[in-house]
Amino acid sequence: MSHLPQALLREAIEHIDRADAEALLLHALGRDRAWLFANGRDPVEPAVAQAFLALVARRASGEPVAYLKGSRGFWTLDLAVTPATLIPRPETELLVELALERVDDTPGRRIADLGTGSGAIALALASERPRALVFATDASPAALEVARGNAQANDLGRVEFREGSWWAPLAGERFDLVASNPPYIADDDPHLSQGDLRFEPATALASGADGLEDIRLIVAGAPAHLRPGGWLLFEHGWDQGAAVAALLGERGFVDVATVQDLEARDRVTLGRWPG
Repeated sequence: MSHLPQALLREAIEHIDRADAEALLLHALGRDRAWLFANGRDPVEPAVAQAFLALVARRASGEPVAYLKGSRGFWTLDLAVTPATLIPRPETELLVELALERVDDTPGRRIADLGTGSGAIALALASERPRALVFATDASPAALEVARGNAQANDLGRVEFREGSWWAPLAGERFDLVASNPPYIADDDPHLSQGDLRFEPATALASGADGLEDIRLIVAGAPAHLRPGGWLLFEHGWDQGAAVAALLGERGFVDVATVQDLEARDRVTLGRWPG
């Protein structure tokens, strides 16, 4: 087989999606799409071609492209990802947008991201609210190591990372806004054994019989950690908006609302602590 970029792509798309093949080829080459269009007939070093085809084989077996590349774009950031973290997804940017609408850049604003994973939400908010104090928690030391690296790589070193489950690392502290993309898939959901989800950390995906166990824990502890008028926002599953809204309302939150994503599916539910 010829070691030309276009020939390699033709070989790859017999096994995987063309967009994935192109992303992996550019990663193996260390080039961007503009280079590929301008140099598609330039020979590729055999070692690079072999590395690319090895990536294609791993993708064909199901490994996510983001893990194969070791990075994923989110908001305006390029984030390292590993199997210790969830892969940031575009739909989570809605959570960031809604949070930014509810917290300004007044000095002293306090923001928390619970279950930060790669740091995506916390770092996106920190990049847009440079005078805020941003805290990010995670129970996984390996995930926090990735998140700290992402903060440094994106020159957002002022974000404070804390190890522990949900509110535990934030005892006695209150915030103007708390955002979370917690586990929200039911433990027995068949999707957990399909596609990319097979390779992502199960503890960051599944949450009890109905997928709401962790959201219940966060809602229960929220009043002790929100300033009067503070906001709590969750990403959740497409069929969980009403249930999450009910949990917030029962706990005493006001201005509770569920917002749909670009595909008209319930994606984020939020509420304000009265005061």
